[in-house]
Amino acid sequence: MVNIPRPHLVARGAEEIKGKDIWLDNDDLRPLKLKDRTWTATTYFIFWFSATATVSNWYGASAAQALGLSMWESLACSLGGQCLIAIVITLNGRAGAVYHVGFPILNRAAFGVYGAWWPTFNRAVMAIVWNGVNAVQGGQCVYVMLHAIFPSIAHIKNTMGPGSALTAAGMIGFGVFWIVTCCFLVIPVPKMKSLVYAKLIMFVISAMAMLGWTVGKAGGLGPVASQGSTVHGSEKSWLIIRFLMLGAANCATFASNASDFQRYAPKPRDPILGNLVGFPIANLLVAIVGNIVGASSQIIFGELIWNPIDFLDMLQTSNYTAANRAGCFFIALMFVYCAIFSSIFENSLPAGNDLAALFPKYITIRKGFFICAVISFAINPWYLLGSASIFVSFLASYQIFLSSITGVLLCNYYLITRGYMKIPDLYTSSKTGAYHYTKGWHINAYVAYVVGVIPNFYGFLNNMGVSAPEGVTKFYYFAYWVGLFVAGATYWILCKINPPATMYTEGWKEPKNYVRPEEEAQVLEGEAADAEGLSDGQVEEKVVSTEVITCLSSQTHEAHVTVHTH
Repeated sequence: MVNIPRPHLVARGAEEIKGKDIWLDNDDLRPLKLKDRTWTATTYFIFWFSATATVSNWYGASAAQALGLSMWESLACSLGGQCLIAIVITLNGRAGAVYHVGFPILNRAAFGVYGAWWPTFNRAVMAIVWNGVNAVQGGQCVYVMLHAIFPSIAHIKNTMGPGSALTAAGMIGFGVFWIVTCCFLVIPVPKMKSLVYAKLIMFVISAMAMLGWTVGKAGGLGPVASQGSTVHGSEKSWLIIRFLMLGAANCATFASNASDFQRYAPKPRDPILGNLVGFPIANLLVAIVGNIVGASSQIIFGELIWNPIDFLDMLQTSNYTAANRAGCFFIALMFVYCAIFSSIFENSLPAGNDLAALFPKYITIRKGFFICAVISFAINPWYLLGSASIFVSFLASYQIFLSSITGVLLCNYYLITRGYMKIPDLYTSSKTGAYHYTKGWHINAYVAYVVGVIPNFYGFLNNMGVSAPEGVTKFYYFAYWVGLFVAGATYWILCKINPPATMYTEGWKEPKNYVRPEEEAQVLEGEAADAEGLSDGQVEEKVVSTEVITCLSSQTHEAHVTVHTH
């Protein structure tokens, strides 16, 4: 008789956890092992060029043109907003780079070990929705490929309802893209570094090919670049403000989940240059390509086609020759590759972290990837991309919740705890734990979160279709920053009035770089090797500069490790 192994339902690292702690801990949630910290400074710089090199960023860049701004005005708005949000990404990801934990664990430090469930769920929803949106875009790319091979696919009867971004034929492309993406989800994240580089190369080739093709058809860059805006006066001014702020709000998910990426850095300083310089430059280059291609469509077809995939298929359909079909096929193929890894890095990874934190007994980050994929299919994301106005509304609406969470996290890390986190207490339900607060919930954080949402909530409802005065609409353009600063300031005031046990009033408490206790020997061996060749005075200074801090043990949560502090 053949013994068939039973499915391993309990998550790795959760087998030995007892009691209520089973809902707080597994190996994926703990600080990363040294061997998994593989993303160098170069990786982070290139990562942003890969992460922003997506079809969805073309959408955002061209949406401003669709509503009346010129190409150069659209670019300026995009760059300005992304320079601002790059600062937030760097600051909010710092804890992940130092302690090598993800966004859900940072939530526990501010909101409590149980209170973290709501903000973690909140961000998981955003990641899952975006995963569906990205899959729609990938499906559109696959459809262009199929159309290049099978002309009859364009004649399949459309049975989709009104407002869908996909026809019945487009749904075939969506299904193919979804299945292929799931196949890539089995690759461990630390081993995806080479795929980040490959994605950048693929996007550059496809973007340059489409750019050259469309500009050539438009009669050169001159007519494209010289097109002016179609709005004037105060209407134009408010559009500029709107898209400047939207340039930041579009990246609210990146800002909130920055620690999910920065935890893979060997050294805390590794992500900084990539965030502050690489992120805005990468977005600018993608926006330039997106806007030029979008403006070219106005000249070629007499209408602004803000979706580059629709534009690509129109180029193919208008002149269905073998050469055009081959060009569209290979450009779309490279777009598909880019969309797959955008889906993984921007959506599956954050959702996997969140779902693992919500149900750590059973769900690992990898299992979370597949759960995210299934749910993102079930929410019918093709209706989110029916038109530019729908897409912009979607981008702008959910930011109020994420900005308020981010404001609390920033205030807690920099002003309240001054960079210190007691790692073992982030994984225990014990009432003596530093992050137990009030039965596992930190009231200060929740009050601050709600207060940060309130000023923007009417605008949120208006953005989703509820009638509101014009002043409310314009105030909502600033929603991300209002939520961020109001929530952060409220949290600081409440902690001054009712100080938590984790609050420090002076000094900077952040360790230089956190390591797991079971890897202490490995770190000490490295320090000993580094100390060879130093003078006695230098070695003594090196030893004196270390501090023993309590760290998380994967077995007992009671081990210690020596790390450098500033």
